[in-house]
Amino acid sequence: MQATSVPTSAGELFPEEFEEIFQAHYVLVYRTAYGITGRVEDAEDVVQTIFLRLLQRERPPDLVKNPKGYLYRAAVNLSLTIVQTRRRRALTEDSEGLAASLPARVSSGAEELHRKLYEAIAQLKPKAAAIVILRYLHNHSDAEIAKMLGTSRGVIAVTLYRSRAHLKKLLAASLDT
Repeated sequence: MQATSVPTSAGELFPEEFEEIFQAHYVLVYRTAYGITGRVEDAEDVVQTIFLRLLQRERPPDLVKNPKGYLYRAAVNLSLTIVQTRRRRALTEDSEGLAASLPARVSSGAEELHRKLYEAIAQLKPKAAAIVILRYLHNHSDAEIAKMLGTSRGVIAVTLYRSRAHLKKLLAASLDT
């Protein structure tokens, strides 16, 4: 019996390359997605979607140059989309139907604050949200973030400063309601 090989074009990932990228960056993608969405199911969906998309299309040039940065940005963008979709869906659904479909659970003050924080982060521009998450969820320095995102350290510092100020306003407004 002869082993068959899957033909690949010049831009596709070979199985060994894909496995290596998956093993090296799975935790980063999962932690990022979980940090933004706050839900295990959504984080798993983000990881699965990102790596499935990598298998289904040609190798992005940014993936070759900076796989960590590419996958991180992909995780942030997809996670923010999920949070925004969830928020839109909650606003459009009937409140009774929504309440009936959710399991009865009492959320603690800390859980509520965490949820409001990530809702506020989801309102930031994607690049700003990515920088905030890299800094405060993944504990990267400004220099590391700048290298990962291919920008200067000054841009990172200014974006963090402005993002923190914007988050304070958003959180203050959401906690007052």
